[in-house]
Amino acid sequence: MPQVRVKGSHLRTPATMIRRERLSATMDGPFVVFLIGMRINKPWKVHKWWPVAQAMPRMLAELEARSELGMLGGEMWFGRTTILVQYWRTLEHLLSYSRNRDAMHLPAWKAFNQSVGSSGDVGVWHETYPVSNGGYENIYVNMPAFGLGKAGTLTAATGERQSAEGRLRSSGRRAT
Repeated sequence: MPQVRVKGSHLRTPATMIRRERLSATMDGPFVVFLIGMRINKPWKVHKWWPVAQAMPRMLAELEARSELGMLGGEMWFGRTTILVQYWRTLEHLLSYSRNRDAMHLPAWKAFNQSVGSSGDVGVWHETYPVSNGGYENIYVNMPAFGLGKAGTLTAATGERQSAEGRLRSSGRRAT
């Protein structure tokens, strides 16, 4: 069975990665949730959407290799509309990466605008959500480390942290 390295620097097999407990993720301080993706509007125009699809893995490799850039982790789903959820240390880290002339993003953005522009062949989108302390809650049951649980710290969802309202209350936010 293949082995996978997970946060914590020990090896686990895919069968043992499932955490059979109720867990909740926490982050030290504020963070940013960044949703980004592309939509293939004209699937027959492979020469237009394939370069766009290939740009993201290069950027992700750069971000994973250089933690000082500020990306904490993420999850990706593929399909006609591809979605990537990223977690960033700060909004400034995210914005700095977007305009860094020595990073992979600006050349990819320039290539997209030159090749696709507003032709309608391929759509790209993003949404940015700065999150303050106590401005989030989550639960993971029978899951491997995932999403914020992979980017942050997983803890047992026991006691006050058993319900969404309790998790919000314990983080300093009142449910309204």
